[in-house]
Amino acid sequence: MAKSQEQQHPIKAFGWAARDSSSVLSPFNFSRRHEIVGVVTEVGSRVQKYEVGDKVGVGCLVGSCQSCDKCANNLENYCPRLILTYGAEYHDGIPPRMEHFVIRIPDNLPLEGAAPLLCAGITTYSPLRYYGLDKPGMHVGVVGLGGLGHVAVKFAKAMGVRVTAISTSPSKKEEAIKRLKADSFLVNRKQDQMLAAMGTMDGIIDTVSAVHPILPSIRLLKTNGKLVVLGAPEKPHELPVFPLLM
Repeated sequence: MAKSQEQQHPIKAFGWAARDSSSVLSPFNFSRRHEIVGVVTEVGSRVQKYEVGDKVGVGCLVGSCQSCDKCANNLENYCPRLILTYGAEYHDGIPPRMEHFVIRIPDNLPLEGAAPLLCAGITTYSPLRYYGLDKPGMHVGVVGLGGLGHVAVKFAKAMGVRVTAISTSPSKKEEAIKRLKADSFLVNRKQDQMLAAMGTMDGIIDTVSAVHPILPSIRLLKTNGKLVVLGAPEKPHELPVFPLLM
């Protein structure tokens, strides 16, 4: 990439995701972070959107070819020459990044609050928007209340969506209802609760990274409902085809 399009900012805050610790844990400068915010310290001659002193953030992607059909259609994450944030060898732990992949952080948003939005945030916000699950009055289930799940609940509520938090842990009900403001809570091991909720949801955001049954979630969906699986378990899910056809 052209140096004139790059900018640098030292890390001021970062989110810690499961993938950040998936290769090695070390007491030394750790370079697998990908929810990064900071203040611009240097810009290239062709940078137009930012200047030194701006608060900015960068997520998983820091560069792409910007010339293929995927980049031309805002699908840089599929670019064959994609450049990821992970594993940098620069003095601050991350490489300089193209202006196109940097976002501005508003002054009224604390840096430590902005960092998780750059991976967990966009991972849950994007499917809510892309699959049309952002309309007020719709009913969306969120499976799992970990890093992704709690952000998904908050985004969906902010969009005016009715949210049901779904978990294997009854102890998470208080957090889901009182803190995250979910409208209802299901324990997916309780057959009576799951049966009562069958066919009631417009969409489900599944954030669980452990292998778990998918069929119970499918049964909660209305006809033409949407199931979005965001978790990445080590082993493949068992996905029954016949219920999808019906």
